[in-house]
Amino acid sequence: MQAEQIKKVVLAGAGTMGTSMSQIFAAHGYETVLYNHREVTLEKARRMIELNQQALVQSGELSAAESDAVKERITFTAGDGCFADCDIVVESIVEDMQVKRQFWRKVSSLAREDAILATNTSGLSITGIAEAVQKPGRFCGMHWFNPPHLVPLVEVIKGDLTQEETARTVIALAEKIGKKAVLVKKDAKGFIGNRLQTAMLREAVHIVQSGIADAQDVDDAVKYGIGFRYACIGPLETADFGGLDIFYRVAEYLVPDLCSSQETPPLLREKFEKGELGVKTGKGFYDYGGGKGEKAIRERDEKFIRLYRALYRK
Repeated sequence: MQAEQIKKVVLAGAGTMGTSMSQIFAAHGYETVLYNHREVTLEKARRMIELNQQALVQSGELSAAESDAVKERITFTAGDGCFADCDIVVESIVEDMQVKRQFWRKVSSLAREDAILATNTSGLSITGIAEAVQKPGRFCGMHWFNPPHLVPLVEVIKGDLTQEETARTVIALAEKIGKKAVLVKKDAKGFIGNRLQTAMLREAVHIVQSGIADAQDVDDAVKYGIGFRYACIGPLETADFGGLDIFYRVAEYLVPDLCSSQETPPLLREKFEKGELGVKTGKGFYDYGGGKGEKAIRERDEKFIRLYRALYRK
């Protein structure tokens, strides 16, 4: 199947990612189905879409009429019948290998043989998931970044059995919906973005738990320093601009002092075990209680929109 032939899209999983992804496809004219086996999750997705669309209208990114058209193109279902006549399924369910295999074992038998099948896993093996997929040549990774209705990047990951045509079609589809697609040629855990992000998170948490700096100062150091640069040039470009001789000398003394633990950071584990999961639970490294969570989401989205306009609006 070619990207031009894709008309109907099913997003499986109505959590944060699937909900936002549905808006992207709908905004570009695709018949979009948001699937989840729990009705309560679908209801939450409806409310989140309303919140996202309000932010886009208030920022001037969409008119009220355009926003209404986006919402009209999205249907919600808990029924498996949606998989039978779609052109592509993009799955964003729980990050668990066995759960994903169970899902794809069923869905790949329901979908048409020419339908593209893609997983939005953040880092699980594409080849491993594909063990449960009928005709795995049509299966690949299509990894979006949160919030996907605002962040441009999509990683397209080839598993060992992914056909070249499948990867090309998904890359072309990503570009048709205004995304920047990168090809991950080798099925490595975490792909590109999450390998880099997790390496930085490990060091950030280490800095906090070692008492080197507080969480706010760590975040500010990224937002107003390296993150400011990385919005325009990547780490390898940064090294080229700064001089590889300089970066080599810094690496000689600094790399041995960086956190190199192979364990999950203790502070991160502590937060997880306490159920302090961030915005979704009202507390993480920061407090989001008393309505501060929704306010934080709105402020984040407004900043992302301004950044996108500054860097990528033609």
